[in-house]
Amino acid sequence: MDLYLETARLVLRRFTAGDVEVLVELDSDLEVMRYLTGQPTPRDEIEQKVLPGILATYETHPGRGTFAAHEKSSGAFIGWFGLQPTGKPGVAGVGYRLKRSAWGKGYATEGTRALIDKAFTDLDLERVVADTMAVNTKSRRVMVKSGLRFVRVFHVHFDDPLPGTEHGEVEYAVDRATWTVRPGPCDLEGGLLR
Repeated sequence: MDLYLETARLVLRRFTAGDVEVLVELDSDLEVMRYLTGQPTPRDEIEQKVLPGILATYETHPGRGTFAAHEKSSGAFIGWFGLQPTGKPGVAGVGYRLKRSAWGKGYATEGTRALIDKAFTDLDLERVVADTMAVNTKSRRVMVKSGLRFVRVFHVHFDDPLPGTEHGEVEYAVDRATWTVRPGPCDLEGGLLR
C-alpha cells in the first residue's frame, strides 16, 4: 500500500489500477452522487477516464491528487479524499466522496482537516479552496468544521441541472495565515461560533 497520510481513524493511500471495483461501488449509490451528477458513474467511464486521471495526477502534481480512504480499525474502503491542483500556483482544492456507511461519523471533517494541514505544512501551499452546491448543507457544515470560511455564492450553467442548482454553488477557502491561527468553528456564512 502506497500510504499518503494517516489520521486518528483513517488511512489514505494512492489509488492503483486495481481499484476499479471500489470506485464503481462508490459511484453507484445515488445518494452519494446526489449533489454531483445525480446518477451513477458508468463503469467504462471509471475504467477509461476517472481512474486513469487519478493515476496521472500523482505523476504530474506530486503530493496532490485523489486518495483512497480506509478505516484504520477495519481496513474497509470508505471512499476518497482529494487535494487537487487548481491551475493556480500555491492553491489546491479539497474534497471528498464517502460511502453512506461512513456518513455521520466525523470522517469527512477528519480527512479534510488532515489534507488542509498537509497542504500548508508538507506541500507549502498558500490557499485551499472547496465548493459545493449551496443546498448541500451537510458538506457545507464539513467545510466549516474543517476550518474553511465562506467566500461566495456563484452560478454555473448546466445543460441538465440538478434539483437545487438554481440556488448556485458556494465557495469556501482558507489561507495559510488564517489556518495557523485557527480561531474555531464558524457558521455556514463564516461568522465565528462562540
